[in-house]
Amino acid sequence: KHMQKCEVCYSGKTCYFALQEKGLSVDKYTFLTYLCYLTYAPLYIAGPVVSYNAFAAQLDVPQKNYSVGQICCYGLRWILNFLLIEVMTHFFHYNAFVVSRLWRQLTPFEIFIISYGVLIFMWLKFFLIWRYFRFWSLVGGVETPENMPRCINNCPDLESFWKSWHASFNKWLVRYVYIPLGGSRRKLLSIWVVFTFVAAWHDLEWKLISWAWLTCLCFVPEIVIKSFSNNFQAKSTLGRFIHRELCAIAGAVTVSSLMVANLVGYVVGPSGIKVLMARMLHKDALPALGTIFTTFYVGVKLIFHIRDARKT
Repeated sequence: KHMQKCEVCYSGKTCYFALQEKGLSVDKYTFLTYLCYLTYAPLYIAGPVVSYNAFAAQLDVPQKNYSVGQICCYGLRWILNFLLIEVMTHFFHYNAFVVSRLWRQLTPFEIFIISYGVLIFMWLKFFLIWRYFRFWSLVGGVETPENMPRCINNCPDLESFWKSWHASFNKWLVRYVYIPLGGSRRKLLSIWVVFTFVAAWHDLEWKLISWAWLTCLCFVPEIVIKSFSNNFQAKSTLGRFIHRELCAIAGAVTVSSLMVANLVGYVVGPSGIKVLMARMLHKDALPALGTIFTTFYVGVKLIFHIRDARKT
């Protein structure tokens, strides 16, 4: 089934997923190869998470899915993105507002801009770190999953966001934590364990635990709504229009929830929640919140139109 759907495997090559799932001969499972897998320099510090099977299979037969020209273009794009983050850190002082706690003196609209800037900076920072080590691995002949396959601004729901943020770790979590907990049959319960584990894996701090639980609180309604939406098939033009509008509104709510969760996790911390809520729920903040939500709604609509255009 995978071989028929996968373009790489269908062309006669072997994709990463096939390498991961395909068993190896017994002589490949040695202690020396395992040490090599654990200490492989490009992936040891901060590279994408790779499975043992996929790694060991490429020791004798290096990857052939990327040509030398494609790898060089990959490296050139990394250099251009590195220059971009240099420009960002020089001219846009989002992190300085956070570290100095000057955000407390800003308007609600400015606080959201700072939060959004921090989120974009974090995405670009990890994008550079992970792609550097993946580039190094590709030069060495070992293909790994892409950790940032999609831009952060192209994720209108939490599920697609987490599939595209540290994607190799997401695959590891699904395989070794989520599925053993029951998978989709116990999704509403297992996400709490998964995200708490992720928070503790990063660092055992209350702000990260708060971030994990806030994310789960936002995730639960999305799961419930998606289950109802999948059973609903709009047949009329009006029905499809209403369904699309509701999806766009839900996407805007999701992006807003993601912003709030990251505000708590990486900007204000648990101690700043009361101050933040007092500022956001004040009547003077309502126009700013309405503008922000409308902007997210328009952005989600644009994402839908771009995806429809790509399908055609």
